[in-house]
Amino acid sequence: MKRIAGLFLISLISGAITLGAYKLFFEDNTYKASAETGELPIIQTSNTVSPGAVLNDVDFTLAAEKTVNAVVHVKNTSVSRNGGSLADFFYGSDRQPTPQVGTGSGVIITPDGYIVTNNHVIDNANQIEVTLNNKKVYEATVVGAAKASDNALLKIDVEDALPYLAFGNSDNTKVGEWVLAVGNPFSLTSTVTAGIISAKARSLGRNQSFIQTDAAVNPGNSGGALVNTNGDLIGINTAITSQTGSYVGYAFAVPSNIAKKVIEDLMEFGNVQRGLLGISALNEKSKEAIERGLDEIEGVHISQVSEGSGAAAAGLKVGDIIKQVDNIKVRKFSELTGYLSSKRPGDAVNVVVDRDGEKLSKRVTLRKQQSLILPNLGFIVKNLSKQDKKDYGVDKGVKIVEVPEGYRRYDLRNKVITEVDGNAVTNIDDAKAHFEEISRYGRTSFTMVNKDGEKERLILQ
Repeated sequence: MKRIAGLFLISLISGAITLGAYKLFFEDNTYKASAETGELPIIQTSNTVSPGAVLNDVDFTLAAEKTVNAVVHVKNTSVSRNGGSLADFFYGSDRQPTPQVGTGSGVIITPDGYIVTNNHVIDNANQIEVTLNNKKVYEATVVGAAKASDNALLKIDVEDALPYLAFGNSDNTKVGEWVLAVGNPFSLTSTVTAGIISAKARSLGRNQSFIQTDAAVNPGNSGGALVNTNGDLIGINTAITSQTGSYVGYAFAVPSNIAKKVIEDLMEFGNVQRGLLGISALNEKSKEAIERGLDEIEGVHISQVSEGSGAAAAGLKVGDIIKQVDNIKVRKFSELTGYLSSKRPGDAVNVVVDRDGEKLSKRVTLRKQQSLILPNLGFIVKNLSKQDKKDYGVDKGVKIVEVPEGYRRYDLRNKVITEVDGNAVTNIDDAKAHFEEISRYGRTSFTMVNKDGEKERLILQ
C-alpha cells in the first residue's frame, strides 16, 4: 500500500514539473486585452482565402438569363464549283455546284431583328439562316459588313418583339473582371462559359484592338456575346489562337464601343465612317526605334504627320509622343487605334503629347480617310489638297502616291487621275467605286494630269 502511494506521489510531482516547464518556456504569455466598452478585440488574421471563396461571391445567373435568348445560331450556305479537268474544259461537265455550310453565332441588338455577327461568319454567303434560342428559324439578309473590324449586320423580319442586348461601354472594362462568353454553336441552343478579361487592346498584328479573355470560345461561337456580370454587352467574340483550332486558353472579342460604331455606320451610311488623326507611328520593334531607345517608351511616337490632316491643323509634330487621348491612357499603338475606331469624321478629341519633356494638350478634329489602295490595280491614291489643285490646275481627281512594282515603268507616281473609262473621279470614294468595276482581263483607260498641266491617257488591257 505504501508502495502504491509512493508511486502516485512521484507521478503527481512529475506532472507538476512538466506543466510548469511548459508554462515557463513554451506558452506565449502575450494576451489580447479589450476595454470595458464591451467591444470585441480586433485580431489580425491571415490573408489566405480558401479556394473558390471569391468565385462563390460572383453570381453569373442574372447575366446568363439576360443573354442566352438574345444570342442566335447563324448558318451560312455558299455554293462553290469544283475545279474540273482539262477534258471538262473542252467537252463540258455535268458536275453540280457543291454547297458549303459554315456556322457561327450572332447577337440580337434591336427588338425588330437586327443582329450583329462576325464578317467571317457570313462571308461569301448565298443564303443565311438564323435560328433563335427557341428554335424558330428565319432567313436573314446582310445589311452591311466591315472586314477590317470583322463585323457584319444582319436583319430578320419578325412579327413579335425579340429579346435583345444593348451595347455596354467597353472602355470601362478592367483586366481581371469576370465575363461570360455566350454562343449558339451547332444549334445546341445558347451555351455559356465564364472567365476573366486577361488583357485589353490586343492587336494580333491587325492594327486592331481586341479584348482578350480566358472564357472558353470554340468554333461555332464566333459572333457571340461577351458580357459582364451585369449582362452588359461589352464585346463580340471573334477569334482564338490555337494550333489545333480548338480553345486553349486565349480568346478575343471586338470591344463593344468599336462594334457599336461600326454597326451604326452600316445602318446609317452603308459603310464605315473612319475618323482619322492623320499621323503615322514609329514601330517600336523597328531597328530605328531600338537604336534611338524608343522601343522602351510608353506611348505612340509620331513619325509622320499627314498633310491636310486634323493632326497637322492642331499642331502635332514629328517626334511628339502621344500619352493620352481624352481620358484614355495610351501606352501602345493598338490602344490609340482602338479608341479612335469608335469615332467618326468631325469628332474632336483631346490629345496629350510629350514634346521634349513638356506635356502639351491639343484639340484635334478627326477627318475622313484621305488615301486608299485602289481595287484590282493596287495603286495608293489620296485626295487632292488645296496646294495640289493649284499645282496641277485641276479642281477634282486623286493623286497617285505609290504604285506596285509591275507598273513603275509607266512613271505614274505624282500624277492625278481625273477619269476612269469616261467616268469622272472627284475623290478617293469615286476612284474606289470605279476601279472596283474594272476587270483585270478587260480593257481599262484612265486620264491623268501631270504637274505641267498636260493630260495623259493610259490604256491597260
